[in-house]
Amino acid sequence: MSFPDKDARAKCWTARDEYWACLDKHAPDYQCTSQAPEPKECIQLRKLYQQGCPAQWVKHFDRKRTYDQFKQKMAKGYEPLNETK
Repeated sequence: MSFPDKDARAKCWTARDEYWACLDKHAPDYQCTSQAPEPKECIQLRKLYQQGCPAQWVKHFDRKRTYDQFKQKMAKGYEPLNETK
């Protein structure tokens, strides 16, 4: 596989951004790396995203989104478990 040229990269990033915007709108807590069904409103955008980007990039971007969501949750803080012994 050859490295995508400038136009192919721009197409990939645009498809990714449109897909992520759809997720933010319809299912902000959805994680691409989970096995949960994705929102039906975003399925077509996911297909375009997968077609426009190399598979390794899709895997990387999905993990990045999940990690970014985790970092946002940690930045907000957490509620400790109430353990009684």
